[in-house]
Amino acid sequence: MWSQFWWVIYPYLTLGLMVIGAIYRVIDRPIGWGSRSSEILEKNMLRWGSRLFHWGIIFVFGGHVVGLLVPIEVFHALGIPDEMYHVTADIFGGLAGIAAWLGMLILLVRRIFHPRVRKNSSVADILAVFLLFFVITIGDAVTLIYNNVVGPYEYRTTVNPWIRDVLVFHPDKTLMLHVPLIIQIHIVVALALLAVSPFTRLVHIWSLPIRYAVRAPIQYRARHLYQKRVG
Repeated sequence: MWSQFWWVIYPYLTLGLMVIGAIYRVIDRPIGWGSRSSEILEKNMLRWGSRLFHWGIIFVFGGHVVGLLVPIEVFHALGIPDEMYHVTADIFGGLAGIAAWLGMLILLVRRIFHPRVRKNSSVADILAVFLLFFVITIGDAVTLIYNNVVGPYEYRTTVNPWIRDVLVFHPDKTLMLHVPLIIQIHIVVALALLAVSPFTRLVHIWSLPIRYAVRAPIQYRARHLYQKRVG
């Protein structure tokens, strides 16, 4: 019963809420589509946290696309041994995961403990940051701890085909029955994060901000100094 819910029904509930929520956000509040920069409230923690998180999450996302959508047969056809794949994924995925986690930790501390930022944060903002931090923490625990203590789990024969089946509307719940619990939790929370994203500042990820990492920072100037220079 529960396996049917989590691995057949739940994915479509969360993805459906994400799509419907995004459409509603565009129709109801198109001007609010964005991350609502809080740089004017605090800069130093935001600068370090944002850069670490965004650079790290870009590579984490790329690794997830390769690992979860490309069939294992493709790697075998290219002559890439399973051991080499997992070692490479551990090293590069681990480094990217640590960068994203450190950046998210800085942003979480900033969001909660900086008085001005906390005062201007909504419940949805804080929920989004917590969920994102939780997802990254579990992902890092899988890559850095589980894979090196228990052993690398071959998700390309279970989670990988399950995700591809979900995308073609024919999920097979049996593929997920024996997946380690920590990975199952990671997937469930990640889907929940997608579901709430249209209702939080995370909505900007659907605008494909591919230039974010290299864009110039926003510059704020004191009004009285600007007026003095103009005058």
